[in-house]
Amino acid sequence: MPVEEFVAGWISGALGLVLGHPFDTVKLLGFFKGMSFPIASIAVVNSVLFGVYSNTLLALTATSHQERWAQPPSYTHVFMAGCTGGFVQAYCLAPFDLIKVRLQNQTEPRARPGSPPPRYRGPVHCAVSICREDGPWGLFRGAWALTLRDTPTLGIYFVTYEWLCRQSTPDRQNPGAATVLVAGGFAGIASWAVATPLDVIKSRMQMGGLKHRVYRGVLDCMVSSARQEGLGVFFRGLTINSARAFPVNAVTFLTYEYLLSSWG
Repeated sequence: MPVEEFVAGWISGALGLVLGHPFDTVKLLGFFKGMSFPIASIAVVNSVLFGVYSNTLLALTATSHQERWAQPPSYTHVFMAGCTGGFVQAYCLAPFDLIKVRLQNQTEPRARPGSPPPRYRGPVHCAVSICREDGPWGLFRGAWALTLRDTPTLGIYFVTYEWLCRQSTPDRQNPGAATVLVAGGFAGIASWAVATPLDVIKSRMQMGGLKHRVYRGVLDCMVSSARQEGLGVFFRGLTINSARAFPVNAVTFLTYEYLLSSWG
């Protein structure tokens, strides 16, 4: 199994997160709040996504990454490989994402005389607290919604990227840097347009333990949210997600393609 895709995914994920983290947190509370933990975790998760995607595509087509532009795989194979990567990524991401959301949503005042301390003192304390209150499976709160979000979304993500690259590049040639940047950016926007409704549900289920608002499952959370706040609630955050998605995914794909072409 080629490992270059995992390493390239790890590095490109870290760079993309550094660029996109302010957008990700401004919709919650802080600007660079809780950044060190997401950098460490999302880089690992991104390596899983790109590694599983590339190796699944290799298994389906028997074509290496360096040969894919000369012998492009079918969009069906690209979609299947993207869905596989999204499914595996979701379960790797779930505990990290839950801890990140909990830390970002802390509303306790910071270290003021007489003010109560934050509920969580950091990622490790957050993880331990969740396990103590809900058991080890508590770390996977919202994992099912995350899986429903990421599995088809990442299939669409990679198909959009491949399609845009092919439309802007002569046959059998590698896409240029500008093409990769634009295709990666629009792939990110397309994926978030599909993912945002389930991202809202995922975040609400993850925060259920803090707000003492318990949902019986994904469907119950969807019905309750729509009944109380209307259908518009499912597109809350779409603008900021799209603003974040373009630069983050442009840089992610450019770094990924550059590293693999350099090592190839």
